[in-house]
Amino acid sequence: MTGRYGVAITIAALLAGCARDDTTPPAAAAAPAGPPPAAPVAWRPVIGDYVHAADTLSILEDRGTLVFLHWNGDRVPVTLVEGRGVLVAPGGAAIGFERGPDGTAEELIVGRDTARRLLTGLDEGGTFRIEPQRPVDELRREALAATPPEEEGDFLPSDLVELVTLDSTVKLDIRYAGDNNFMGTPFYSAPRAFLQRPAAEALVRANTWLAARGYGLLIHDGYRPWYVTKMFWDATPESLRVFVANPADGSRHNRGAAVDLTLYDRATGQPVEMTGAYDEMSLRSYPDYPGGTSRQRWLRALLRRAMEDQGFTVYAAEWWHFDFKDWRRYRIGNERLAVAPATP
Repeated sequence: MTGRYGVAITIAALLAGCARDDTTPPAAAAAPAGPPPAAPVAWRPVIGDYVHAADTLSILEDRGTLVFLHWNGDRVPVTLVEGRGVLVAPGGAAIGFERGPDGTAEELIVGRDTARRLLTGLDEGGTFRIEPQRPVDELRREALAATPPEEEGDFLPSDLVELVTLDSTVKLDIRYAGDNNFMGTPFYSAPRAFLQRPAAEALVRANTWLAARGYGLLIHDGYRPWYVTKMFWDATPESLRVFVANPADGSRHNRGAAVDLTLYDRATGQPVEMTGAYDEMSLRSYPDYPGGTSRQRWLRALLRRAMEDQGFTVYAAEWWHFDFKDWRRYRIGNERLAVAPATP
């Protein structure tokens, strides 16, 4: 399969002759002045990504309209007729769907063709999980005994600083300090987050900018010892390794110059809803993934703008991962500080 997200697009003919939506999605890093309203509850069970043969399409919400998106770029507005259980496109073309026990659409039916939904199990929250390729204890022993790659160059001295000591309104949800992560096991002994001082200070400036707009930063991970990166790589199936760093090169996290994070609502203290879940290894993790709802995409764009304005760059496959501009100037680190568990 080919294409921007690893799929080939040949499905345009399914709705040939329908009127196209001539609107375009907002730019990724240019969130409008205020958040769009939430999508209607009745639309949520059909919003998602679907596959027919080798082709992918999406049902998404865009500024109050349901849209049938061909991943070749065609966008067709549709109307949900709840009583009939169908989506209706201009010209009267009907798109049926089959629901699962919880009411979620599991298939779209266009003529004689059926497109099956890509289900991650995370549409209503939850944690993405993989089956590690080998036992975690074995991976940990090997990683702790291994040596990070040697590096040559003129590097800056490490000056890791704990984020919450610079700004107490930066909140933490350190997934690798518990079992609420993609491998289902703790890697750190305490829920703490560190970055190199210039990156940490830039992150605080982003948090201050967001505060004026009613949001704050919620940190999932910062500095990560190299041996943990090796465990991630060795545990992950090859087909999903775009979402983990190769230990032969080291991770920007190992250098203390990358951060995984999302937004929280300062009025409620709760995390916002993004297009996909943290550490989800799926199409929804790409920072320019076009699906989901207007509000989710707006919040993703707001986070990206806040971070990019302070010298961070979003990782191409993960909306939550941002690299600081000077990450190359720091060495790969393997120090456990107070964040990683003792040798078992």
